[in-house]
Amino acid sequence: MGKLKFFLALWAAKLSRPALKLTKHNGTNFPGELAIKICPDFLRYVAKPEQVIAVTGTNGKTTVSNLLCDILEMSGKKVLDNRFGSNIISGISTSLVNGASVFNRSKYHVAVLEIDERSSKRIYPFVKPDILVVTNLFRDSIMRNAHPHYIADFLTDSIPPETRLVLNADDLIAASVAPDNPRVYFGIERMATDVTECVNLINDNRICPKCNGDLQYEYLRYHHIGKAYCPHCGFKAPAYDYAGRDVDLEHMTMTIADKDGSATYKLLSDGVFNIYNMVTAAALLRELGMTHEEIAGYMARTRVVETRYNVERVGNVDLVMQMAKEKNALACSRAFDYVSQQPGHKELFLMMNCLGDEKHWSENVCWLYDCDFEFLAREGVDHLVATGPRARDYRLRLLLAGVPAERIDCEEDEFKATELLHFDPGSQVYMFYGTDSLALAYKVREKVKKLAEEAAK
Repeated sequence: MGKLKFFLALWAAKLSRPALKLTKHNGTNFPGELAIKICPDFLRYVAKPEQVIAVTGTNGKTTVSNLLCDILEMSGKKVLDNRFGSNIISGISTSLVNGASVFNRSKYHVAVLEIDERSSKRIYPFVKPDILVVTNLFRDSIMRNAHPHYIADFLTDSIPPETRLVLNADDLIAASVAPDNPRVYFGIERMATDVTECVNLINDNRICPKCNGDLQYEYLRYHHIGKAYCPHCGFKAPAYDYAGRDVDLEHMTMTIADKDGSATYKLLSDGVFNIYNMVTAAALLRELGMTHEEIAGYMARTRVVETRYNVERVGNVDLVMQMAKEKNALACSRAFDYVSQQPGHKELFLMMNCLGDEKHWSENVCWLYDCDFEFLAREGVDHLVATGPRARDYRLRLLLAGVPAERIDCEEDEFKATELLHFDPGSQVYMFYGTDSLALAYKVREKVKKLAEEAAK
């Protein structure tokens, strides 16, 4: 009876795809939702590729997953992914529906699946990763992931014991996951911009896990990311199996090395978070047996996905689309820090929350006070437009961060707010948006482009 229900679920899910196209519905998760509704054990039975790679963590999992998919496809692999669906059980189920034949045989060599941390308990019992990457673990949305140590414990309880782990040694929380599993570590050696004391509002890992003494850092990049040690008991961060080193932002190169060799890699971005994404992907690909030369060659032909970062010259300004996940203090802090340090004059359009998001979510605004809005008080950030249902909250937070009131404009309606932008010749206009406001962000961008072109006449 179980197998009969499974095949009914598989065939119904497959038939739903052309039905969705005919009715002009997107419904990227609907086939998986339907399959699970018909057969709750659908993931147990559906065919999987011979090799399953999973990517999880608070930030970077989408970029790392896309890099892995692109490079494996360049190398000749037929890769199943969920880049056009969600990273929860319905999205994973949809991807596996797409990857299975009507007779339930997998059509792919390998799967690369981005998986939400909290969904692991529902997915890993049936989709067992051969290799799992944990990019990092930070404080996240208070209504979802909140405390990173809780998420680390959640993952430890969910990850199959045979899964090989690729972990960030510069993040002691991520490095602590599933301590009995086989593992390798990656990290980035000292950079010129490193410090030894945290300058961020959030530091999720201040205490030594062995003796409860205060941790210190040989070098610190941001928040709790860096080379930590305990001066009281001798505890220290794991050694790197895969190390990024000699990061050269002027020539946009770095070396990635391991015990068997090294190669020079062309940087995809000068942002530290994307440098980590590159080292993460390279470490996993080395675990799969690819040479450094192969990985560096393939990686040079890739780029950061445009939904995360995109630059376009419009009129007299550079229009930049910059992802900054709403309700996530860490993601916004990293984006604010990066953008505020870019040369030249900048105006920022803050729309990390949107009216469509407001209909489905209810969120405590405390995350705004964990986020480093202080970075936006730096010189060169000449003008900020706060918009969306949290526009007044953003304005208050900016004022508390020391941003002069005359630099701030506020308008709840995102389309009306575009008319407050100055479009000063030679400046950069940054649109900050989140994952929930992505569709709206593209619509708003079209109006911004039109206004920028008109301003240039």
